[in-house]
Amino acid sequence: MTDTPDTIPQITDSHCHLDFPDFDGQLPNVIARAAAAGVTRMVSICTKLANEPTVRTIAETHKQVFYAAATHPMNVAEEPMATLDQLITLAKHPKFVGIGETGLDYHYTSESAGIQQQSLRIHIEAARQTDLPLIIHSRAADDDMARILTEEFKTGAFTCVMHCFSSSAELARATLDLGFYLSMSGIATFPKSQALRDIFAAAPLDRILVETDAPYLAPLPHRGKRNEPAYSAHTAQLGADIFGLDYVDFAARTQANFDRLFPKAALYKGMG
Repeated sequence: MTDTPDTIPQITDSHCHLDFPDFDGQLPNVIARAAAAGVTRMVSICTKLANEPTVRTIAETHKQVFYAAATHPMNVAEEPMATLDQLITLAKHPKFVGIGETGLDYHYTSESAGIQQQSLRIHIEAARQTDLPLIIHSRAADDDMARILTEEFKTGAFTCVMHCFSSSAELARATLDLGFYLSMSGIATFPKSQALRDIFAAAPLDRILVETDAPYLAPLPHRGKRNEPAYSAHTAQLGADIFGLDYVDFAARTQANFDRLFPKAALYKGMG
């Protein structure tokens, strides 16, 4: 028997970028394809606060879309530093559900490491004060990331997801020990990603999310093409295989995980 959209298990694409030019003029069809694949919610991430009005409008226009905003670590050297008050004000919007993505990226922008760390700490404080989850980007910065998150957590607790996790087992353990979540992207489906799959397999199932990071990092069988939220179903199928579950069970577990980490999205009843 073929599943229909009403019977397909529901999942959430916890991280995508629907404001990027790759989706210009295509969002209704992109969201419809997501729904047909069982992807009934998605969080669109704003990476420059100057673009927040655009991302907010997308969330206001499409009931399936929530959003988060921050200054991406690769942008901090060229963008005005986000302020705590600015982030707290943005967080008042009913569909604003997370602080991010923020973090550290020393692969492409190591020269701005100092300002990246300063920006990260501002965003952490915003997550604390708003009770919204922090959404972390971390690349080639494992030691500093583990140190800063641990230091800041000792100062005051906050919740967090390590988005598109593809770092070391050591960083995974450090963040899981703090109670944080790991998000699985299409990278985990790539043939050479066995070490990453092993990291996810060793993690608690109740700390796993799935995402696309669309338009980037399309999973197999779409690798090399533009990614879109519907394809998070392929990553979720891999996740089910990793944890030895059927797809229905894994989908339900990741939905529960998302609702726990993003309660504002889970409790959303509509604007007005």
